[in-house]
Amino acid sequence: AADPGAAARQNQPPMIAHWQLRSRELRFELGPALMGILNVTPDSFSDGGQFLDSQSAVDQALRMEDAGADILDLGGESTRPYSSPVAEDEELRRVVPVMEALQGRLQVPISIDTTKSRVARAAIDLGAEIINDVSGLEQDPEMLPLAAATGAGVCAMHMRGRPANMQDAPEYDDVVQEILDYLRLRDQQLQAGGVAASSICLDPGIGFGKTHQHNLQLLRSVHEFHQLGRPLLVGHSRKGFIGKLLGSAEDRDLGTVAVSLALAGRRVQVLRVHNVQAHRQALTCYQAALEDTA
Repeated sequence: AADPGAAARQNQPPMIAHWQLRSRELRFELGPALMGILNVTPDSFSDGGQFLDSQSAVDQALRMEDAGADILDLGGESTRPYSSPVAEDEELRRVVPVMEALQGRLQVPISIDTTKSRVARAAIDLGAEIINDVSGLEQDPEMLPLAAATGAGVCAMHMRGRPANMQDAPEYDDVVQEILDYLRLRDQQLQAGGVAASSICLDPGIGFGKTHQHNLQLLRSVHEFHQLGRPLLVGHSRKGFIGKLLGSAEDRDLGTVAVSLALAGRRVQVLRVHNVQAHRQALTCYQAALEDTA
């Protein structure tokens, strides 16, 4: 029988199968990479305060690797809506001991989730492979030169405003097209600044200056972002739109996994999640069910 999806797949942009990090390559032929979230903050929206102690953070990092994480994303500043900025020295105080304790103990690459070049530099010096910057490397003018000089993998995200004000009635004429235009321009600017094209990953920024409907529009149209020719990262885990869909602010992991499987079906390369074990199990079964065994 003819494959009903064959014609649609022929019209899809080519799959970007790798992301060049500072000293290694991350590949996606077998499905999306799981980026495990490790917030060493007192106030992150989902896990704030759980891993503020360095040892508990190290233990959680090792657990996430054992559960099947492909990347560990370490952050010392909350970017939840209406959060306040953290002083640079405080952010360093939170993340540096964890980076030091993890040296030589993790096999998977570490991503540093920060908008500050000094924090990124300290993490890279201790082995971080990726700079994950929610400001698209725009907030700190030294971040882009640092990324170019170190050859780190870069994830540039779209955000309307800053965390302290981003949810103050965000408006778009066409949310998908406007974010596509921004990410395309930012990609060009990163390359002009010396970042290799193969090192760039792009993130439409679910929940960062978007309403509930904006988030749903972006998820439904996420395949459009493959035209940018870069790996895509989506950070949807446990966010408010999932609670709104479920009518509950309680456990959002099942809703998160469901969205992740939809994103995997749309060939999103990196999924940023809290519950790595649930996602690894779900993806293993999802991919097995799709394998051609004929």
